[in-house]
Amino acid sequence: MDLNSDLGESFGAWQIGDDAAMLDIVTSANIACGFHAGDPVGILRSLLAAAARGVQVGAHVGYPDLVGFGRRKMQIPAPELTADVIYQIGALQGLARAAGTRVSYVKPHGALYNTMATDLAEADAVIAAIKAVDPSLALMALAGAPVVAHARAAGLRVICEAFADRAYTAEGALVARSTPGAVLHDPEEIAARMLRLAREGVIEAITGETLRLDAQSICVHGDNPAAVAIARHLAQSLRGRGITLAASGA
Repeated sequence: MDLNSDLGESFGAWQIGDDAAMLDIVTSANIACGFHAGDPVGILRSLLAAAARGVQVGAHVGYPDLVGFGRRKMQIPAPELTADVIYQIGALQGLARAAGTRVSYVKPHGALYNTMATDLAEADAVIAAIKAVDPSLALMALAGAPVVAHARAAGLRVICEAFADRAYTAEGALVARSTPGAVLHDPEEIAARMLRLAREGVIEAITGETLRLDAQSICVHGDNPAAVAIARHLAQSLRGRGITLAASGA
């Protein structure tokens, strides 16, 4: 099982998360590309730290929304969105090369990620960008969402992802952050949920239903105040039950 986190999201004087600590735990790092978060020096610092630890790197692309941290839905024409994603991947590729590593996959962020999970026209704009830059780049997407089969049909390799610290609806979507209980904080509860997912391929929805998810990667959000503690306990719990943690593959 791959364990990933959203990193490189600090901006200027504003520090978000503890990238160094998270990079000691995770096997893949989704690095911000400057549109929803991150500045060049901070992004490069995170890439250097990832390279030093042998952690796989992905481009965490998003809407051009620094103020909203990329969590606001934006109506962007498809050609513009494709160009935005190409720009972000290219920027991260250049910084990654300078850091002695490379970009292996693309994971959309926030509102873009959630929208394209079911909006296949939005997904097509992102898929077009990935294929234009490098068709060998994988797409990391929400396990069980329509975008998974759609991207595979378009010729992309897809890494299906589950979220350790987020609640799910009965339909398999992430519960809106504005809903009480949408974000989980208890490391024991999170570890138990993800252990069951890794062993049985199922997770419990916020309303009690059991969902079947085929996931190759688990995400712990780097901006969660308890992120490091959650990730560390999760990694220890999975390894303690015989589950190997490894990057999802280049």
